[in-house]
Amino acid sequence: MKSCLIIFLSVIPFGIYSQITHPKASPFSTVEQEVGLSKITVAYSRPSVRGRHVFGPQPDGQPGLVPYGRIWRVGANESTKITVDTDMQVLGNDLPKGTYALYAFPEENEWQIVFHTNTSHWGDGRKNYNSDEDLFRITVKPENIPYHQENFLISFDSITHHSANLNLIWASTKVTIPFSVDTDAQMEAEIAKQLRENPTAQTYYEAARYLQEQGRDFERALEYLNKAIEIGGDTYYFHRVKSLVEAALGDYRAAITSAEKSLELAAAQEKDEFVRMNEKNIKKWKAKIFKK
Repeated sequence: MKSCLIIFLSVIPFGIYSQITHPKASPFSTVEQEVGLSKITVAYSRPSVRGRHVFGPQPDGQPGLVPYGRIWRVGANESTKITVDTDMQVLGNDLPKGTYALYAFPEENEWQIVFHTNTSHWGDGRKNYNSDEDLFRITVKPENIPYHQENFLISFDSITHHSANLNLIWASTKVTIPFSVDTDAQMEAEIAKQLRENPTAQTYYEAARYLQEQGRDFERALEYLNKAIEIGGDTYYFHRVKSLVEAALGDYRAAITSAEKSLELAAAQEKDEFVRMNEKNIKKWKAKIFKK
């Protein structure tokens, strides 16, 4: 009897407290995307189709994995969390810096996407979900895609300094959520700050390059470039951007002079790509002068 009790006590703790770690059916994933100076981070789990009908009713009328008209956690397991590190906008709605639960109410011809302030719910929250805690909802249209997406996927594309599209893709369906951010305001604040605090030649150059890339304030960009060259001396990339700014201002003769200087400096450092780009622009700008 005593030996049986010893065996029993030795087995019980193992049976109660041991636990096997196994792979998740819907593995966790995180996707991050920079948009200008900002970043969007999405943490979610990725369920698989595995031959099942996903959205809306099945052919026999029974509900699919994600029924129409009911809240969906936009993934599996925990609720999907989306974090923005600066204030953004989504279809004209203000999305302040912070973390939100992302939910959806799919329908056949349109989806409601919910940015929800309560991030404590497991999954979709079910009876604990309270629409009063929604930050806002938007309506988007689903589209059919010409391929099969086995694992639910959240991705970004159409990325610029000012915007990006977040895509929800699963089975044969894709939904796009457009984000926008005022990167110009952020950059102007950053430029002003850096120019106040002991600016270098690189500071002036980077400010000018941003303006040139955005296609605006070319006269200010030229002032910055002249200051960069005054402080930092001649570099092939200072003169390269200066030539582009001068061309944008319509001063092709000055642009050619700057491009020739950039070409000379680039050739000396064996920067073949910049040599070719300058040669191409010099030819193009000379043709413009000839047409005049």
